[in-house]
Amino acid sequence: MHWYSILPPLIAIVIVFWRKEVILALVMAILSAEWLLAFQNGSEVLFSGSIASIERVIEIVTSGGNSRILLFSLLIGALLAYMRNSGGVTATVELLINKGVAKSKRQVGLLTMFTGIVVFIESNLSVLASGILARGLFDKFKMSRARLAYVIDSTSAPICILILLNGWGAFILGLLSNYEMEQSAVSVLWGTIPFNFYAIIALVIVLYTILADKVHGPLKEADKELVKLEGEQQQITGTKARFMLLPLLSMILGMIGFMLWTGDGVLANGSGSKSVLYATVFACFVAYILLLTSKQNSHKELVETGFKGMGEILPLVTIVLFSLTLGASLKELGTGIFVAGLVGDYLPLSLVVPVLFLAGAVMSFTTGTSWGTFAILIPIGVPLIETLGLPPSFVIAAILGGGVFGDHCSPISDTTAVSSIASGCDLLTHVRTQMPYALFGGALTFIGYFVVSLMII
Repeated sequence: MHWYSILPPLIAIVIVFWRKEVILALVMAILSAEWLLAFQNGSEVLFSGSIASIERVIEIVTSGGNSRILLFSLLIGALLAYMRNSGGVTATVELLINKGVAKSKRQVGLLTMFTGIVVFIESNLSVLASGILARGLFDKFKMSRARLAYVIDSTSAPICILILLNGWGAFILGLLSNYEMEQSAVSVLWGTIPFNFYAIIALVIVLYTILADKVHGPLKEADKELVKLEGEQQQITGTKARFMLLPLLSMILGMIGFMLWTGDGVLANGSGSKSVLYATVFACFVAYILLLTSKQNSHKELVETGFKGMGEILPLVTIVLFSLTLGASLKELGTGIFVAGLVGDYLPLSLVVPVLFLAGAVMSFTTGTSWGTFAILIPIGVPLIETLGLPPSFVIAAILGGGVFGDHCSPISDTTAVSSIASGCDLLTHVRTQMPYALFGGALTFIGYFVVSLMII
């Protein structure tokens, strides 16, 4: 793979931080990636590459899995509009405060984190459930949407990569099952839990933020500004909490049911993209029926509300689309393989695992996908385990943690965009406010892997 394969993600990141325009950054990165592919193939660069960029977007949209992600992201906008405009959000906030479940900032933070942990079966659902539930509560207690985005994003992925009874677990197990090792693939996978330092540290930092009620750096500034999603109406009168709680519960239970259904009775084998879409459609249907039968809204008003909600969220859905497109272009260009090759064959044993963690982080950051990072780095890590006699779970844990770390820092990650959707926070604000926390956790993790490598290798 060529060195220039790293240029498109670098272009995206530079434009994001220079112009503060994510869509422009993604478009330029996609174009540059396709121009480089045209150059590699000996085609006319500008024309062929530009046409190929359009076709790459079409390729993403026509993929079943990607289409489901885009559709559920749009439908979340409709669901949020139903909950908000019905007065269900305001009523739920009032109910939780009156019941004493959420009568302080700490309780609100703990409730949000607890929801994200309990809904561990799918990272997007974990983010959505906890984000939707906590939006009104964070507003009520004068905590910014950026803080909410940080809490749900830095809870969901770490808890999903630790518990592993989900799509991630099944995917990683499938990758490990291709190799003959002394331990079974299942034993290696479960053994990663105590060694996944980044996930553990990220959760500890979130817990500290909640219990101490302290935020630092850009997140402190965001809390002062209290930036909210445009169009959010705090003044809506509370009606019935069931207008929010029943659709939300329907989405969570529906997700579990559809994961079991698509996995033939095995939760971990279920399809995350199918299940989250079906569950979101079901939740929208429940919200629609509730509001229609309550005679609060007519069918025509509900349709208009739904489309208005989808319209509000369309810019973020566009970012998700372009993030997926860029990921496909970079895969074709070989960016991930080039980054993985930087690990090198001549590192001291004590640096192999820390560098694998860094390689996973850089790859995930530049490509915007932790799934792709796992798919590329695990086939590199397992031969190192076999040839150098490294502890299998220790090596795999570093790769998994690196993928999540890079994803937390990446402005071109689709999961970062979904966290912004769930919390109602501007995408760049979320990236800017979460990054110092992620970098701090990543630095501690790198040191931890180096120290432990000296002790056990």
